[in-house]
Amino acid sequence: MSASKHIQTILNGTIQSLKSVIPITMDIKSPSLMIQPFEQKEMGVLIGIIGDIKGRIIIDSTAECFSAIGATMFGMPLEGEMLESFTGELGNMVAGNICTSVAANGVEIDITPPTVIVGTTRLYGFQHAFKLPVTIENIGEITIILTIDE
Repeated sequence: MSASKHIQTILNGTIQSLKSVIPITMDIKSPSLMIQPFEQKEMGVLIGIIGDIKGRIIIDSTAECFSAIGATMFGMPLEGEMLESFTGELGNMVAGNICTSVAANGVEIDITPPTVIVGTTRLYGFQHAFKLPVTIENIGEITIILTIDE
């Protein structure tokens, strides 16, 4: 399978994963190519991908948005260390579901433990990146970034 097929499969798996992990109506826009650097403004989670394709999945948003997702999923708003822990776990759930989804389509990947990033950050060092904007109803915007290293 070609790299472009792998990427398309992972992007499709990401959409499936978001819909199954986050139980809220969302509008997922079309993916677009992105250039370096990726600039994070407030909060996100980074998960490495290894296997048939190497790269990273980054879920980027605001603390307020992650807190509102947590409140919807668990019935209480999250803040501080609980919010950071939830953000990492949300990334883990999304990435784990992506692995399962893409395996059904013949793409074998595994993930690294999540890294929560708080504050303004710039990420360099990837060959290609795809940006998937998502609007979650009554909550806000999240952006999924898929970087490819090979």
